[in-house]
Formats: sequence, structure tokens, C-alpha cells
Amino acid sequence: MRHDEIIGKVQALAHLPDRGSTERATQSVLRTLAERLPTGLADHLAAQLPPDLAAYIRETTASATSEGRPSGAGEPFDLTAFAGRVAVRAGTTEETALRYCAAVLEVLDAAVSPEEMRKLTDALPSDIRELLPTGRADEPPS
Repeated sequence: MRHDEIIGKVQALAHLPDRGSTERATQSVLRTLAERLPTGLADHLAAQLPPDLAAYIRETTASATSEGRPSGAGEPFDLTAFAGRVAVRAGTTEETALRYCAAVLEVLDAAVSPEEMRKLTDALPSDIRELLPTGRADEPPS
């Protein structure tokens, strides 16, 4: 999926008014997700995204490693912390940040391989997994 397509879908799902706010929301979620995931998984996720979106993940994992986070380990935080970090980065409330998270994760579900999404799902705690779509976003309903 191309960058413009991802941003357009996030904008529609999150009900954002413009491209700038959608870029900020997407960046906020991807950076926070990169903090939560093990480095290798974050790198594999980044490899399936357009370069400019992948850069948010790679910059975050590189920064965490340089700050002393153990190589390969994601930070263990829950949904409340996840939403709080996204809210601070996006300059919004935690409630709105949760809407951004759900929208970005739904678009990611359609943008990356099913195997990658399974690995991502397995790496997240149950409260954050609740933000994920219940079925593959690119599959038509039965």
C-alpha cells in the first residue's frame, strides 16, 4: 500500500480534518507502537511500509537502542500508557488518541502481511489488542 493510500484511509477512519493532522496522528501511533514492540518485529513491520512511514518506526527503535533499551526488547506498557503517549505526541486527548490508534492499526492490518499482523498481535498485551480489527481489513465480509 502506498503512503497516500495509507494516510487517506487513516484520515477517513479517524475522521480527521486534513492531511497534516492525519500525518501527525499516524506518526504518533507508529512511534508509540515501535516503542512497544521488540526491535526485530518493529523492523519487519517497517520493511512492509512505505519508506517515509517506515522511517518513524526505524528512528524510534534506533533512538531507544541508543538510550540503552536492551536490544530486541519492547517497552512493557499497557493501553493507558499507549494512549497517553500517542496523545502527547499528537497533541490531543487520550480518548481521541484511542480513535487514532484504532484507525492506524486497522489500516496496518490491510497494509502488511497476515503473518506480520499475527506476530504484531502476539507481541501486544490483551488490552492493546482490543484496538485491532476483529477480521482482516482487506478481506470482504462473508
